[in-house]
Amino acid sequence: MRLHRLEVEGFGPFRSRQTVDFDAFADDGIFLIAGRTGAGKSSILDAVCFGLYGGVPRYDGGEKRLRSDHCEPDDLSEVVVEFSASAGRFRVTRSPEYVRPSKRGGGTTKQAAGVALDEWTDAGWVGRAARAVDVANELDEILQLSRDQFLQVILLAQNRFSEFLLAGSKDRQTLLRRLFGTQRFEDVQARFDDRRRAAEQALGARLATVAARVEEAERLVSTADLWGDAVEAGTGEATGAGEAVRPTVTSTTAERLDGLRRAKARADYRAERRVSDRAEAEKSSTAADLVLSTKREEQRAQAERDRARAALDRLDAEEPSIATARAELSDARSAEALRSTIAAAARARTALESARAAEQTARATWERFGVATDDDLETWAATRLKESGAWERAADLEAQEPTLIAELQAAEVAVQEASARVEEAAAERAELPTEVVAVTAERDDARRNADRKADLAAARDAAESRVRAARDVQRLREAQEIAEQQLAALTTRHATAQSTLAQLRQRRFDGMAGELASGLVDAEPCPVCGALEHPSPATHADPVSADDVAAAEAVRDAAAEREREAAATSASLRIDLAAAEAGADGRTVEQAEGEHAAAVDLHAQSLAAADRLKTLDTQLHEIAERADQLERERADRAATLAAAREQLALRAQRLEQTRALTAEARGPFDTVAERLADITAKVAAARLLAAALAERERRAQALAEAESERDAALAESAFDDVAAAERALRSPAVQEALETRISQHAVLREKERSTLFDLELRTLPEEPIDISPDEEAAATARAAWMHAVDEASRALGTVERLEDLIASATAEHARTADDAAEFEVLQGLADAIAGRGANTRKMTLETFVLAAELEEIVEAANRRLYDMSTGRYQLQHSDALAARGAASGLGIVVSDAFTGQTRPPQSLSGGETFLTSLALALGLAEVVTARAGGIRLDTLFIDEGFGSLDGDTLDVAMRTLDELRQGGRTVGVISHVEAMQEQIPAQLTVRATPNGPSIIETR
Repeated sequence: MRLHRLEVEGFGPFRSRQTVDFDAFADDGIFLIAGRTGAGKSSILDAVCFGLYGGVPRYDGGEKRLRSDHCEPDDLSEVVVEFSASAGRFRVTRSPEYVRPSKRGGGTTKQAAGVALDEWTDAGWVGRAARAVDVANELDEILQLSRDQFLQVILLAQNRFSEFLLAGSKDRQTLLRRLFGTQRFEDVQARFDDRRRAAEQALGARLATVAARVEEAERLVSTADLWGDAVEAGTGEATGAGEAVRPTVTSTTAERLDGLRRAKARADYRAERRVSDRAEAEKSSTAADLVLSTKREEQRAQAERDRARAALDRLDAEEPSIATARAELSDARSAEALRSTIAAAARARTALESARAAEQTARATWERFGVATDDDLETWAATRLKESGAWERAADLEAQEPTLIAELQAAEVAVQEASARVEEAAAERAELPTEVVAVTAERDDARRNADRKADLAAARDAAESRVRAARDVQRLREAQEIAEQQLAALTTRHATAQSTLAQLRQRRFDGMAGELASGLVDAEPCPVCGALEHPSPATHADPVSADDVAAAEAVRDAAAEREREAAATSASLRIDLAAAEAGADGRTVEQAEGEHAAAVDLHAQSLAAADRLKTLDTQLHEIAERADQLERERADRAATLAAAREQLALRAQRLEQTRALTAEARGPFDTVAERLADITAKVAAARLLAAALAERERRAQALAEAESERDAALAESAFDDVAAAERALRSPAVQEALETRISQHAVLREKERSTLFDLELRTLPEEPIDISPDEEAAATARAAWMHAVDEASRALGTVERLEDLIASATAEHARTADDAAEFEVLQGLADAIAGRGANTRKMTLETFVLAAELEEIVEAANRRLYDMSTGRYQLQHSDALAARGAASGLGIVVSDAFTGQTRPPQSLSGGETFLTSLALALGLAEVVTARAGGIRLDTLFIDEGFGSLDGDTLDVAMRTLDELRQGGRTVGVISHVEAMQEQIPAQLTVRATPNGPSIIETR
């Protein structure tokens, strides 16, 4: 993998877009990232890691402050990383999540994180993914390195460089697990522990099952008293000496099963005896039941014979009443043929009587009117109806008279309203000229005020500018006073720092001889005079190192920079104050705000006048349209008035005609309706009487015909008169009841005679039969049989249950041996994998696998460490058992060739620790690269303290870095060591600007 280009904007200390072209350093092979402390050197590596993986290692577990604090609300925050891998050339564009001011309304809103992955093709950059999850999946496949692996093999980040060397066995295991993905071996260990626990539980459950079933079988044998080894003849009961052979609690399971089998044999013998006893008892019970059944059947036959005799005697006694019922049924059937004629004559007589009563009622009604007529009643009624035909038209008109009066009154009101509308329109037309004059005058005043809108707006804006300027004058004066005070304080600090630096330089110059003398070695030449003897070396009483001077220079430079920034700030404030005073034009804040309020009020009045002008123009237009409309409506209203007067005259004429016609038709009555009602009632009474007379004649004729038919039928029957026939009549229900009684008597008598005949042939005794002795004998035999059945069932159940328990316990006992063997194997494996039991090194399977990887890492690291330490140091993997049961197997010790002993890495000096950590990190990078599929690493970054190395050691480190760039690899080193700046010409310089943000410069 090779990095080509990096762009950062609004990220970390960088506000404006900064670009790093890594391809520009390809020819040099190694470049330095330099800059003052805090300028943002490590932020370049943070940007690379964020662009590829969306996270920064230094913020793990804390607040992710990725967006630059120097950004304005609308500034962009973005990182662009362009790189190439075996799959091609790609570009990742990623922005972090941050909070920004809302574009609408107040408050803040969260800007969501964004990411996009592009691929370079012949057609240019082509989008490949735009969702975070899709980009992550694509980069996993392209990079073939996780973030932890990337940080370990490509980007050796600050504060993580020596972590692997100095870590304990447990922490080293955690790091190696992330790099090599060995969690699966821990899963294997967990699965073996689960299998061991499952096998242990299964073995325990099977043993518990065997014990439970053996104990249940023993309880069953004890309950059935089957422990004896002899059985009494004929009884099947165990002898009293049998208890001595019961298994003891110390017996083995096999011995207990043998004892249960012997008890099972005794149970089989007892069951056979009980089954034989049950068969004998069943035969005795069956014979007793047969005798009892015979006696009971004879007893029932005797009772049936006596009942049949009594029933036959009772039926013979009922014979006279049955004969009477037969005669009654015969007469009823003869009289049934006369029922219809007798009923018809009775109905005809009843109808005649009703007709006579109706005639009398109608005659009384007619006579109450006192009308004398010689004509037929129907003729008289027809004549009267013809006369009343003309009165009905008059009655309708009489009923409509109130409506006609109301219409006449409505017509009068319509004439009045039409006249009023004509007068109202004339008055309105007379007022319109005066209204036009008033609105025109008001419109002219509004137009003059509205024409001043532009001038008043300019005056308002000028007043508003003076208000802002006056407020700025007040604010800037206060800020300028504070800035002058700060500038004075910073000037004092700068002078103090300059004085301190001068003193340190003088002390270092004074002690230079002592510093040179401290490095003299006997028999080696002096670096000043070249002498091999050093008889009087100077002492170094007041030592001041170059680092002390550099630190004082840094303090002096920082103070000077702050002084320059404060001076620039003060000058800027003075310029801003002068501009604000010119803009305020000598006015105070109160004066400017008063003028602004007056200008705003005048401008608002002008705007209101412009709106009022439109309203007044519209009003004048509406007045003109109203005048035209009134002129058009005048003719319409005059026509409406004429039509209303015409309708009034028509309504008055119609009312007069109606009153004349009804007066003639009314006659002697108050109303025409009363006269019609009187004649209608008389006509109805005449017609009712005529109908009643006709109905009476018809009913009398029908009665004579019905009586004649009845008398003819009676003469042909067996009855003397109508009364005799009516006495013989019976209803259908009574006839059916008589017939049923007669037939049932005959059937019952025949049935009882037949039953008694069969029973008399059996010669049953006359005395009652007693079955009590037979019932007692049958009950005794059945009880004996039931007892035998219970005993046999109990014995057979004991045999069956005991056989099942013995078979089940025997089978389970046979399987326990296999389960125990399997458990032993699983327990041994689980203990070995988990570092328990015989595993004296206490190494888990995962630790064992990682130990093999660590041995390769140590071997790769020693190839460089041997040269870097001039053959003194070599790393060794240690699997020694840790103290107090701590995790072991992943230890690293340092073998010192000078002493021939090993020692912990923590005993190395700072420079030695750096070289050893560098060698180990590079060895780890080689092994991780090989495990990741042998990917090629063309770019490497190292961010760690080269400042802890002396000159010779630094030369060794530089030679190692030179070796790393072989094969076209580019190595980036972050350091502020001056010696490295002199040795590495290709540099990226990160510099903080006076106003805060940092920039990146290339040289």
